[in-house]
Amino acid sequence: MNAKELKDKYVSFFVSKGHKEIPSASLIPENDPTTLFISAGMHPLVPFLLGQPHPLGKRLVDVQKCVRTGDIDDVGDTFHHTFFEMLGNWSLGDYFKKEMIPWSYEFLTKVLNLDPKNLHVTCFAGDEDAPKDTESHDLWLSLGIPEDRIHYLPKKDNWWGPAGAVGPCGPDSEMFVDTKPEEGQIDFETGCKQGRIIEVWNDVFMQYYKDETGKYVEMPQKNVDTGLGVERNAAIFSGFSDNYQSSIWQPIIKKIEELSGKTYEPGADKNSPDNKSIRIIADHLRSAVFIIADGVEPSNKEAGYVLRRLIRRTIRRGKAIGIDKNFCSIIAGTVLDNQDNYAGTYPELNDNRDKILSILEAEENKFRKTLDRGLNEINKLIARNHQVSGKEAFTLYESFGFPVEMIEEELQKNNLTLNREEFNQSQEEHVKLSQTLSAGKFKSGLADNSEIITKYHTATHLLHAALRQVLGDHVQQSGSNITSERLRFDFSHPDKLTEEQIKQVQEIVNQQIQLSLPVLKETMPFVEAQKQGALAFFGSKYPETVSVFTIGSKDTYFSKEVCTGPHVKNTNVLGTFEITKEESAGSGKRRIYAVLK
Repeated sequence: MNAKELKDKYVSFFVSKGHKEIPSASLIPENDPTTLFISAGMHPLVPFLLGQPHPLGKRLVDVQKCVRTGDIDDVGDTFHHTFFEMLGNWSLGDYFKKEMIPWSYEFLTKVLNLDPKNLHVTCFAGDEDAPKDTESHDLWLSLGIPEDRIHYLPKKDNWWGPAGAVGPCGPDSEMFVDTKPEEGQIDFETGCKQGRIIEVWNDVFMQYYKDETGKYVEMPQKNVDTGLGVERNAAIFSGFSDNYQSSIWQPIIKKIEELSGKTYEPGADKNSPDNKSIRIIADHLRSAVFIIADGVEPSNKEAGYVLRRLIRRTIRRGKAIGIDKNFCSIIAGTVLDNQDNYAGTYPELNDNRDKILSILEAEENKFRKTLDRGLNEINKLIARNHQVSGKEAFTLYESFGFPVEMIEEELQKNNLTLNREEFNQSQEEHVKLSQTLSAGKFKSGLADNSEIITKYHTATHLLHAALRQVLGDHVQQSGSNITSERLRFDFSHPDKLTEEQIKQVQEIVNQQIQLSLPVLKETMPFVEAQKQGALAFFGSKYPETVSVFTIGSKDTYFSKEVCTGPHVKNTNVLGTFEITKEESAGSGKRRIYAVLK
């Protein structure tokens, strides 16, 4: 089964159960300051999981693009990926366990034709925060799953969330497949450790809210949030134990083989250095293509830094398997042209094709020059000290992206060796520092609907309209980041704003606040929203029915936008708007920081 078939079957199944399909959100969070990328299907739906009505109702289904940066260093095995697609269905206060668990069983056994004898399931074992999930257990039992294939596991295994310090969360029930039943019986724990029993789906029952005191309280709106990974399941249901053997990856891998002269051999030694390099190149370039398509460019900050790191790791791995010429844009072309999965599915890929390829080419040229500088630096150190310490080697690795394997090669030419233990220690210290900084930066948890967040989000609408009034209609929002202390707003504009322009924008926003304009919400077809002049720039696809927020009267409005965020009822509660900083946010983009006082 290829990925497209899997996605089509999943969406069709839940549409038959009364769900409305919604398009994938952009990889770049629109209103969430806690994360650089959308890393789970539930992230774009947080306002609706917290009770805000969705314009398409209470039953939704989607295929969501995701990136998980924590997995970058794990990529290279047969199942980790940075970019992936997540299938999900959602109940926003509608159905719950007694509907979801039978549907899960039906989809796996009737639609995907999984033999029920090969299915294992898990349920939450209970603790001081929440009781044992006997309801899920009893439902699986009633469907025919025997007691010895229903496993109670603790919170670390069978509880989802919250994603931050506070937020919606709850017990989950996970489904696993025994991929080699012909080898005879095996206990669940051993099978999981050996990679023979593999998780295929997760039903999360969001019935609790973890508050600021750490207490778990029952939510008035109980939600269902599920996740079925496309890459993993496309491989499993095609009979592969290696994700990279599926049709998602084969066009990319064949192009890498052609350029490198190496052969991908999943059978003989699946973790050979060549196989690992091929997987890393395939994964990282696919991720880079999708990240660039959603508006990110390589930089030394945040999402741009992650993109740069992916591209640089790709180039280093290409060198390791003998690709000495520029290759990133060549392999990226196979991602863009993949008819089995992406071409035609994600219009942002085709719309940004030239941009994606040119950015990859430019970044590869830039990094190859950096590698040359790194080579010069290591030879200077050798000439000066007749040795390179582990700490110095890590500095070269971090500053120039110079691979430790290449450092060792240069040392060997001079009959020297590298202290890998000291190198690893420096790397561990750097990772710990990065994690500490990230924890501090993103400690606030998922974006919420609190009063101050709601005020700042509404202010971004006023800012957007004011910028278009002062600078021109070419201004389009390309991202926002809101915390309880400030808003950050990214927009398309080629030049630095003058002091006079900043002053004008600020005055216009404050005028609208002082006018006490009402903020009106309407639900309408997306086509009608466009006819009415509603702005809809963020992201590339919208559902058929959308929420439109108008600031001012319907006829003489100041701002009208398609949006999913929380909004105040009237601008008069916003206080005074002040722009604190304006800076570049990449090529052709500017960034404004502002506060409400």
